[in-house]
Amino acid sequence: MGSIAELIKIIGQKARLASETLRIASTDQKNNALINIASQIQQNKQFILDANDLDLKAARENSIDDALLDRLMLNDERLDSVVEGLHQISTLVDPIGQISDFKERPSGIKIGKMMVPLGVIGMIYESRPNVTVDAAGLCIKSGNAIILRGGSEAINSNIAFYSCIERGLEEARLDPNSVQLIKVTDREAVTELVSASDYVDAIIPRGGKGLIKNISMNARMPVIKHLDGVCHTYLDKDADPQKGVDIAFNGKTRRYGVCNATETLLVHKDFDSEALSKLIELFIKKEVEIRGCEKSQMLSNVIKKATEDDWSEEYLAPILSMKIVDSVDEAISHINTYGSAHTDAIVTENNVNSKKFLSEVDSSSVMVNASTGFADGFEYGFGAEIGISTGKFHVRGPVGLEGLTSQKYIVMGDGQIRP
Repeated sequence: MGSIAELIKIIGQKARLASETLRIASTDQKNNALINIASQIQQNKQFILDANDLDLKAARENSIDDALLDRLMLNDERLDSVVEGLHQISTLVDPIGQISDFKERPSGIKIGKMMVPLGVIGMIYESRPNVTVDAAGLCIKSGNAIILRGGSEAINSNIAFYSCIERGLEEARLDPNSVQLIKVTDREAVTELVSASDYVDAIIPRGGKGLIKNISMNARMPVIKHLDGVCHTYLDKDADPQKGVDIAFNGKTRRYGVCNATETLLVHKDFDSEALSKLIELFIKKEVEIRGCEKSQMLSNVIKKATEDDWSEEYLAPILSMKIVDSVDEAISHINTYGSAHTDAIVTENNVNSKKFLSEVDSSSVMVNASTGFADGFEYGFGAEIGISTGKFHVRGPVGLEGLTSQKYIVMGDGQIRP
């Protein structure tokens, strides 16, 4: 335990020093680092995929479920997406140093706000090795040093990615300690990291409920939470039938093991019955298990009875809960009662209902006539995301560059003194 505590202390000290130089690095220097990292990943694709194969083999031997295996798996397409994310981040406006809300006071002084980095970020995450690169890229561009602690199930993949990050930083003449990976898999490393308030300014946990709860209870610094995604799609009585089928089916089946997948389908009692039958048949053909309310069960004999627990369950699997509702108000009430404040969508051509849904659903992303699968930093134009914050402080929704900044007041005067 002592050696791990000392390791985290050393990593923290290096991160703090690196953050002081990274916060004043030029935009060109940071962008060069991102492009260099992307190039390193492209050049070392097979090395990364071989490392990922080791993780996948170990995961299967340990009987990890299909949703986690999907999150863990890398392939050419996913590596291309990681590379594209880095290039997209490099094209984004650098938020650091931007000044806003400048105004002159009666005294003659001018007051504004300047965006600044948070400092040192601690990132604790499970399964998805692409988070290693996404988090590093966003922190580099936003001037934050980051300490990464991925799950043991992805250790080989994370180390492979990290070697590309180190070389990319060095080629850009940035301190390689701007991004550090904790390579020990002992859980004590997490305990020490969330206690290192002298060095770490904020912790971002990304994983299961148990991980989030543990870190939220024990962290000695602010926590930007990425909780579970109990996402809903509501088919309104005034929905375009084909849009309803397409959006609900895509929201659930595009990928099961992601936090923006639709887990509960809410359907107005007067939604087009023919379209609903078509949708149910599509789910059955896709081997999606449907668990429904009593009215839902009357639509098909393969729909199983939903329990109270189903309404708040994040399945991350080919399972969908379904409920027939009498009104948009009932749909909104159900979402605010059972949802996780992640992402919820309405399909409707009724502007009054869409505005009501947007206003009253208390989630980090609320959508009209679009799949919940779009709740993603890349799709929002952030290049990537470091997580999706379902809390309300200090950032909400997909966390990109601006979510990793704070503000300081700047005051410009010309010799004014206060009477």
